[in-house]
Parts: sequence; structure tokens; C-alpha cells
Amino acid sequence: MKICGFNAVVESLHAGRVEALFIRDKRHDGLREIIRLAESQRIPVTQLSEKELDRVAEGQRHQGVVVSLRPHVMSTISDLVQSSDLPLIVALDGIEDPHNFGAIARVAEAAGAAGLIVQTRRAAPLSAAAIRASAGALAHLRLSSVVNLARALGELKAAGIWTVGLDVDSDHSIYDIDLRQPTAIVVGSEGRGLRRLVRERCDWRAALPMMGRVDSLNASVATGVALFEAVRQRTRC
Repeated sequence: MKICGFNAVVESLHAGRVEALFIRDKRHDGLREIIRLAESQRIPVTQLSEKELDRVAEGQRHQGVVVSLRPHVMSTISDLVQSSDLPLIVALDGIEDPHNFGAIARVAEAAGAAGLIVQTRRAAPLSAAAIRASAGALAHLRLSSVVNLARALGELKAAGIWTVGLDVDSDHSIYDIDLRQPTAIVVGSEGRGLRRLVRERCDWRAALPMMGRVDSLNASVATGVALFEAVRQRTRC
């Protein structure tokens, strides 16, 4: 996979995911740190003409830099559960837009989440657009791909993980839920929300209190609110 953009490239280098770097101009000030990181990892750096770099970028806006990534090694649900003594996991139910996927990954990584659980079908793929939207956060996050999310929630519950579905119709507020325990936040699509079977498998369903005239938030914003409520609860004295 080829990705472009300074932030996504830098984070992919920090994560050790890059296998080759292509640039337009080695003298460009903004590329010096990228080149230094690549050379410190003995990653081959190739200088190309504008036309050649356009071809390598496969139609993406490249800002003069493109990297080729190693394949993402998928984690198991067990890997996510065992990642820490107090894992915080995000499970995505029907998030099909790559920009939403990337934005959720960015806020999940910022909140210290163990990783994302994604479906193999009816879900945004791990694409260049998603990685770029995540500002490179997807390079750092564990991903677990599952065929059946409802069954995966059952596996989480068997492993001692509480599952909290974000549901605008719930009578419970996210601020009333105890998130100081191993927790998975389950996020549905903006149009449909959580599917029935997934919703029924959640231990808790929680809404975000809406004080204005709109009745819901973008999926990535809602995920951020829930995740950082967990961070607040876990870090307060």
C-alpha cells in the first residue's frame, strides 16, 4: 500500500511500517526529518521526478513524498484483551466511510485504546484514505478483523471486558457508566446506529447528553467523547 502526506508518513516511519520512501526533492526543508528517519532505519530512499512520483502515488495528493507500507499484521481479540491490565477497546459496527474510520482511529490512539475491532464486510477498508485521515494513527493501533461482530462481543464478555454501545435512544448517559474497568466502546454507523443483534449483545447502552437542537454527533466525535470520559474516570484522583 502507498500512502502520502507528511503526518501519515512520519507516524508510519515511527511505527516501523515503511519499506520504501519516494521523494521529489531531497533538499526540501520539510522532508529532512522524514529522510533522516528513513535512513536511520535503512529504508531505501528514491528521488523521482514529479511525473514519476504522481505515478507511484496512484492518484493521491502526495506533497512530494510517498511511502510504501508493509502489510498490516492483524491482531486477535485475545491480543487486544491482553494488551494491558485495563484495556480500552473500540468496536466498529458498520463504519463504512474511510474518513470516519480514520478519524475514529486517531481519537482512539490519542486516548490510549488497545486497538480497534472491525468487520470484514460492510466496513471501511484499511486504505490510504483511512490512514491519511487518521494522521498516521492507524500505523500505531492494533486492528482485529472479525466476520461477526456480535460473536466478537461475546468473546470480549467471556474475557471479562464490559461492552458499552453508544445508542442515542438509551436512557443512560455515558457519564453514568463506570468505565474504570476493562471496557469496549461499541460504535454504530451514523445512519443506522447499532444493529439490533449487536445492540442486544452490549452489557450497557449509553447516550451522549444533547443540549442543542441536533440529536446526534458524528461517529468519530461521539467516540472521542466516550473514550475521553473513560480516560477522565481512570485518571482522576
